[in-house]
Amino acid sequence: MDDTVLLTGAGGSVGTAILEGIGDAYDWRLLFHNPPVDEPDHPYLVGDVIDEETMAEACEGVGAIIHLAGDPRRDAPWDSVLENNIHGTKVTYQAAVDAGVDRLVFASSNHAVGHFETDRRPKLYRVEGEFTLDGTELPRPGNFYGVSKVAGETLGRYYHDEYGVDVCNIRIGNLTRNHPPVDYERGQAMWLSYRDCAHLHDCALQADYDYEIVYGISDNDRKYYSIERAKEVLGYEPRDNSAEFE
Repeated sequence: MDDTVLLTGAGGSVGTAILEGIGDAYDWRLLFHNPPVDEPDHPYLVGDVIDEETMAEACEGVGAIIHLAGDPRRDAPWDSVLENNIHGTKVTYQAAVDAGVDRLVFASSNHAVGHFETDRRPKLYRVEGEFTLDGTELPRPGNFYGVSKVAGETLGRYYHDEYGVDVCNIRIGNLTRNHPPVDYERGQAMWLSYRDCAHLHDCALQADYDYEIVYGISDNDRKYYSIERAKEVLGYEPRDNSAEFE
């Protein structure tokens, strides 16, 4: 992709992983909620995704968007996720459509399906566990943050069907810079390394698809999220495995 890519929420951990891994591969425009401490290597704006004027400016001349911005707290209160995550995603999609952007990669979350774990833990976190989620299941959010991610996926479905935007929803697992916590089975099962995170988002920018929901984890021995759809549709080839650190 030769067009500019807008990265919202550029200052968070996912944005950091993406820029560290594929920062030289694209012409980026970054959106920060707060002024960055260090001067970025790419053009940037400071503003809020709920602000229509900010998003109109951010999307001008853009070919694709990776939308990460929002309240990332898993215990975020309803008022915050409603405003920042749900309404902010709607504003982002509308700005994308108004600007003629035809692709949006949305940072969804494992929390969109959190209650699938409720009656199955801890067995599903283990290698011998047979239960698997592949993205075709109905959502079962485990908190209001998860509800907001389900809403974001549904907004993407609407904007794809109504306006033809290509949408890839990535249900991101447990992203850590180095290794997963060795004494935390759940964290190992849903671990996503920084380089696999960057590679997966690179694939989502490049692949041919219409509307997709995929899981964003590394190729862990322990896993109850299938990454087969990400491999098949996006060409995802993860390099890391949490078992290497056990």
